[in-house]
Amino acid sequence: MAEQLRIVPLGGLGEVGKNMMAIEYGRNILVVDAGMMFPESDMFGVDYIIPDFGYLMDKLDRIRAIVVTHGHEDHVGALSHALRAFNVPVYATRLTRGIIEVKLRQAHLLEQTTLHTYAPGDVVKIGPFTIEPFHVCHSIPDTVGLGITTPAGLLVHSGDFKLDHTPVDGWPTDFAKLAEFAGRGVLALLADSTNATEPGTTPSERMVTEAFDAVMRQAPGRVIIATFASLISRIQQAIDVADRYGRKFAIAGRTMAAYVKMARGLGYIRAPEGMQVPLGDIGRVPDNELLVLATGVQGEPTAALSRLATGRHSSLRIKPNDTVVLSSHTIPGNEEMIHRVINRLFQKGADVYYAPIAPVHVSGHASQEEEKLLLNIVRPQNFIPIHGELRHLKQNAKLAAEVGIPQERIAVVENGYVLAFRGGRVHVEERIPGGYVFVDGNWVGDAVGPGVIRARQSLAKAGTCAVALRYDQARGKLLGSPRMTLRGFAANRMELALGREAREVIQRAVQSVQPHTSPKTVERVVQRALTDFFYRRTKNRPETIVIVLEE
Repeated sequence: MAEQLRIVPLGGLGEVGKNMMAIEYGRNILVVDAGMMFPESDMFGVDYIIPDFGYLMDKLDRIRAIVVTHGHEDHVGALSHALRAFNVPVYATRLTRGIIEVKLRQAHLLEQTTLHTYAPGDVVKIGPFTIEPFHVCHSIPDTVGLGITTPAGLLVHSGDFKLDHTPVDGWPTDFAKLAEFAGRGVLALLADSTNATEPGTTPSERMVTEAFDAVMRQAPGRVIIATFASLISRIQQAIDVADRYGRKFAIAGRTMAAYVKMARGLGYIRAPEGMQVPLGDIGRVPDNELLVLATGVQGEPTAALSRLATGRHSSLRIKPNDTVVLSSHTIPGNEEMIHRVINRLFQKGADVYYAPIAPVHVSGHASQEEEKLLLNIVRPQNFIPIHGELRHLKQNAKLAAEVGIPQERIAVVENGYVLAFRGGRVHVEERIPGGYVFVDGNWVGDAVGPGVIRARQSLAKAGTCAVALRYDQARGKLLGSPRMTLRGFAANRMELALGREAREVIQRAVQSVQPHTSPKTVERVVQRALTDFFYRRTKNRPETIVIVLEE
């Protein structure tokens, strides 16, 4: 019996971010991308989220390689975690490899990882898979889609793409290669759905250069442009316009500084000698001759832009004549944090530009007419929308139906649903376990599970009350006055008044127990009495912790 081709999405389907996919044929697995996503606003303390690749952990001997489409965090941000679990070769384009090397060096994994560089036009054999990377336009150079020939047929994985006819690097999407794939016959197209809800076509990246020019032409003082650290094309655009107006540039953000250094070494970022100045030396540059490139465009509290907005940056302070540009899209769930940063920048006297107020950002993803053009060029037998929330996947499926793909050959699935090919047709099979894996500092996975997040949400909503009391078990008596601390519950003067009443509640609760009652039982009695008291008085329930010390 012939082996079966299966596709198992581990991330990126049903959400924006943490893209990761396993392609299986027999006892061979090829992994495409390993990305992260930003936490939502109620995921307190979580640094980022990675895919749950537990499905692969009992199949480590089958994993042949990880192939990477491009260097954005939602495609490479979980790579160090994946490589700790299964140390397999990684294939990436030249710039993407440079970004990966920076990340693996920081994670102390570079020396033990085998990295291979591939380029559009290459043909790479990995087990039973033949990989043909092809160039696509996106918002970072060296982005590729993948033609993956398997014994069961040809898969075309679009990666993140747009059909930009005037890209800033002069390298449009490879329509000829897509047409060649179509001539061979494509078993399935897996296409980026992030902008499938947007009508028309996505504007060219060149629009951003024009917007940067308009900002710098009229800015009276410093210009601070915030963008993603890995948005190499956008950084180059900002540097080009700054050079046009005689501005030097500095970088605020360790990751961006590392990426820019790497990209300049590889030739992907070009700047005249002496144009870049250390952040600590910007005081020597007149304000109207300076551009600062910064991280933190999603409102991340520890990144440069947020620290600027709150006055906590070690080297920079916002001045009234500063012009701040947020050059990125808002990741769903981050709106509140970003708006807070923008408001604080305005409060400090800066002039702030952001989409849609000004065209300082364009998407790197295809809109509806581009999606339909891709479908018409490739003409796949089956269609699988990828990379997006369910609403994006559903809309991309509707576009496929509009151009003539039969409904029974369109598979809309979220992470974990296994797709199998039989008789040339895609079938949705069982769903494997999986979901969010939280990363909080050194803690990963089970150490920071849903229970921990719920406890943090409770603390954030209602505060905490901690009580320590001495107890004579033989007599069933409270010894001395209990120690109590309230945090995040009410204003100090109210907490003092509540504290006095709460101590009386504790005394009455202990008096209600019989001699020889165990300390554990006393803890439960006091905790229940305090919880009831706080709710009666405030209609709120702080997290209450009671510790009974036996004398």
